[in-house]
Amino acid sequence: MIRRLAALGGVTVLLSLVITPGAAALSRVTGSGSSYVGPAMNDWQNGATSRGIPVNYSATNSPAGVNQYGDRTVDFGGTEAEVSSLIAAGGGGLSAQTRGYQYVPDVAGAVAVMYNVTDQGGKRVDYLHLTREVIGRIFSRDITRWSDPAITATNGGKPLPDQPITLVGRTGQSGTTALFYDFIAHAAPAAYNRFVSRNVGNGMGNLPSGVRPIQLPGQGPDAEWYRLLADSDQIAKSVGSGSIPFSIAYDEFAYAQLYKVPAAWVQNGAGQYTQPYAENIAAALKHAELRPDLSQKLDKVYSNTDPKSYPISAYSYVMMPCTSGRDTCRGGYGDQGKTDTMAAFLEHVACDGQINMARIGYSPLPPNLSQEIMNSNARLTGRPAKQLNAGNCGNPTFHGSLGAGAASPPDPLVTGGIINPDGKPKAGTGAAGPNASTGPSTGPAAGDKTATATANPDEESAGGGSKNWREAAPAAYDEGGFGGFGGWAALVLFVAIVAPLVVRGVVRKLR
Repeated sequence: MIRRLAALGGVTVLLSLVITPGAAALSRVTGSGSSYVGPAMNDWQNGATSRGIPVNYSATNSPAGVNQYGDRTVDFGGTEAEVSSLIAAGGGGLSAQTRGYQYVPDVAGAVAVMYNVTDQGGKRVDYLHLTREVIGRIFSRDITRWSDPAITATNGGKPLPDQPITLVGRTGQSGTTALFYDFIAHAAPAAYNRFVSRNVGNGMGNLPSGVRPIQLPGQGPDAEWYRLLADSDQIAKSVGSGSIPFSIAYDEFAYAQLYKVPAAWVQNGAGQYTQPYAENIAAALKHAELRPDLSQKLDKVYSNTDPKSYPISAYSYVMMPCTSGRDTCRGGYGDQGKTDTMAAFLEHVACDGQINMARIGYSPLPPNLSQEIMNSNARLTGRPAKQLNAGNCGNPTFHGSLGAGAASPPDPLVTGGIINPDGKPKAGTGAAGPNASTGPSTGPAAGDKTATATANPDEESAGGGSKNWREAAPAAYDEGGFGGFGGWAALVLFVAIVAPLVVRGVVRKLR
C-alpha cells in the first residue's frame, strides 16, 4: 500500500511541476507605438497567445507610444525615438520621463526605399540603384526629377522619364521619419540643412542642432510634392499598387515584403549596392554604437565599409518600467500579474520570437542583445537574469544562423553585366538597365523563400559595436526534430497526455 501511495504521490508531484505555473495568474498587458516593429509585434503577439501569454499591441507611431506609456494608458511602448529627442523636437516625452523607463532592444530592422517608377517604354522599373547622397538629396527636395543625371549614372546610363518625383511619407509624428531623416542628415548634410531651414514654419519646427524632424512639412513649397499617409500599411499599399505614379517612399522593409513593393539597392560605404535583407542588416549593425542605456548611435552604420552592409539599418525598442539598474527607473508595474506577463513575453521575443524575423523583413538579434532582454527582465522583476545559450534559446543566431529568408538576391545590374561586383560601372556600358526577367525578386535569391544565411562570429557578437558584450560560441543552426515547437514543449505535451492515464491506473489498483 505504501508503495502504491508513493507511486500516486510521485505522479501527482510530476503533474504539478509540469502543469501548474509557479507564479500568479498572468494579467493582460497592452502596448502601442512604433509601426516600424509592427509586423514583428504581430508575429510575437501570435506566438505569445499560443503560449497563454496575454499581450495586445497597437502599431501607431513611436511618439504616440512613448506618450501613451508615460500617461499609463498602455503598459509598454514601441519606439525608435528616444525620450530626450522627442522632448527636444517638441514631440512630448515628459510623462514617460516621470513614469520611468528602460529601453529594451527587440529586433534589428532597416528602412527600405520603396518606389513606383516606369522606364521610357512604360515598363515598371524593379532594379533602381541609388547612392546614399542621391537618396539624401531626393528626400531633401534637392533632386526633384527622375531624369536627373545623378540617378541616371547609377542605373545603366539611360535616363528615366523626365517626370517629377513625388515623395511619400507619414502624416503627423513618426519615429520612422526621425530615424530615416537622421540618415538623410548624414548622407547629404548640405541639402538636408537647407530643407530643414526653409521648413521651420511649415510644420517641422525649429530643431536644435543634432535633433531630427519627427514630422514632415504640411505646408509650403516642399509640401506640394509630398503625399503624406496615415500609416505604414497605407504607404506600402499605395506605392505597391501603382496608385501614386513616379513616387518614392521610406518604411521598414517588412512592409515592402508584405505588399511586394520594389525596394531600391542602396550603395554602402564599400561602394557596393545592397538591399535590406537580414544578412545585410546584420553586417551593417556590427558598427552600431549602443550607449549605456542601450539607446543607439548609428553614424558608423551609415558609412560601414563591410561590402554586405545595408546602410539604413537600426534596432527597434520596447519601453517598459524598471525597479533598479538605470537612472531612469522609477518602479515597476505594482501588479505581479503584469510583471510576470511582460517577463514571459520578452523571453519569448528574445528566443523563439526571433526565428521568423529574417523571413518577414528583419534580422534576428545577436546573442548579446537577446541576453540584454533577459537583463532588462531582471531590472523589472528584481530576480537574477536568466542566462541564455544555444541549449535554452531558439534565436537562430545562437545556432550560427540568421534564419530562413536571410540571404539577399543577386544584384541585377551585376548579373546583367552593367556594373562590377564592387559597384563600379563596367567600362563601355550604356545599357538602359536589365529587362524585366533579370530584375530582383521580392524574396531571397533565385526565388527560394527558405534561403538562409550563416552569421559569422562578428555578426553574432557585435550587435551594439561594444567589445564588452558577452560572447556566444557559434554553432551549426539546428531547430531540432520538433522544429519550432521545441523539445521541452513536446515533453510537457507528452506528460500532460500520458500522466492522467497513469494516475487512473494507479487509482484502480488502489481500489
